[in-house]
Amino acid sequence: MKIRIALILAAIAAFPQTAFAHHPTGGATPGTMAEGILSGFAHPVIGLDHLAFVVAVGIAAVLAGRRFMLPALFVAATLAGTGIHLAAFNLPLVETVIALSVVAGGFIILSGTKVPVPALAALFAIAGLFHGYAYGESIVGAETTPLVAYLTSFGIVQFVIAVAAGAVVVEVLGAGKQAFENASSRITGGMVAGAGLFVLGSQALAVVGLAP
Repeated sequence: MKIRIALILAAIAAFPQTAFAHHPTGGATPGTMAEGILSGFAHPVIGLDHLAFVVAVGIAAVLAGRRFMLPALFVAATLAGTGIHLAAFNLPLVETVIALSVVAGGFIILSGTKVPVPALAALFAIAGLFHGYAYGESIVGAETTPLVAYLTSFGIVQFVIAVAAGAVVVEVLGAGKQAFENASSRITGGMVAGAGLFVLGSQALAVVGLAP
């Protein structure tokens, strides 16, 4: 049963990546409302690091007793991060910070440590700025209509995935903070942390010129 639950959590992360193995607009800046919606829906889920962190946000939020508030905070921060990018302000070490945030989120779940809500909120807010900044790259130069469609859809899809991941913990495990002691949550945390470490490793290889 525990392995089955872990597989359900993994499927939440795996399905969108399978459905959007390639960006629906081919990497081009969205030019219509429909393209903005598709791009916004796909962008947070086609990247392993982004998707893993969204899942971690949902699970950690349930374990902290803030099932909806913390995901909403994270989504708001990603919108702000996109705004920072569109305003042409630069954030340093974006990809590295994103990967580190994934590792941190995974280890929080894996360790079973009860992190205070303010600390989680700070982590999600800071991470959200960097994740959102990265999302902004694909919408730079877009007109108002596709831009609004993009922001709306990527905000919705992140919130839905985070809440869905949390719902598995609540409905299947039967709940909240007690799930810290459940092996399935620990397994999922390990998977998330592993995803972050994989991305960090890939970045390190790229720096030394050994990336495939």
